[in-house]
Amino acid sequence: MVESRFRDAVIRNPLADDHPRILRVLDHWWGEFEGSAGSLQRAMLLPRLYFQHFTSGSFLAERNGELVGFLIGFLSESRRGESYIHFVGVAPEWQGGGLGGYLYQLFFDYSRAHGRTVVRAITSPGNAGSYTFHRRMGFDVEPGPVAFDGRPVHPDYDGPGLDRVCFVRSL
Repeated sequence: MVESRFRDAVIRNPLADDHPRILRVLDHWWGEFEGSAGSLQRAMLLPRLYFQHFTSGSFLAERNGELVGFLIGFLSESRRGESYIHFVGVAPEWQGGGLGGYLYQLFFDYSRAHGRTVVRAITSPGNAGSYTFHRRMGFDVEPGPVAFDGRPVHPDYDGPGLDRVCFVRSL
């Protein structure tokens, strides 16, 4: 189990018992982004299995026992040189303070330690904040056949109507 600190937050690997805690904050942290459809998508993207089988490359940040951030990531089984950041969230009052970048750096370090040289991630085309954050973190945007507000989009990437912007970063 990893444990470190970022300012006055404790960072550790998540446990299965953390699953409901994270689901409870999603709508608030995303500001009801994309309404009830977005809420359902977020919940479906984080099934309990991530908190049972993918914890070594995932990190949870707490301050005084309160959840303030998380990153769910894993090493690719199929692409041995790659790792993947699946889902990340930072409490609104902690955004812009470096916690998200710190969680990404932990994941980059974890990936390097396991021989990975590439990290991939995706976001929703309408999530301009996520797009900007990934670009600041050194991710390149993979070209897509269409664009949304100037961002390359891969239509139906995660299923019908679930378009995504795809990122890649070399370590």
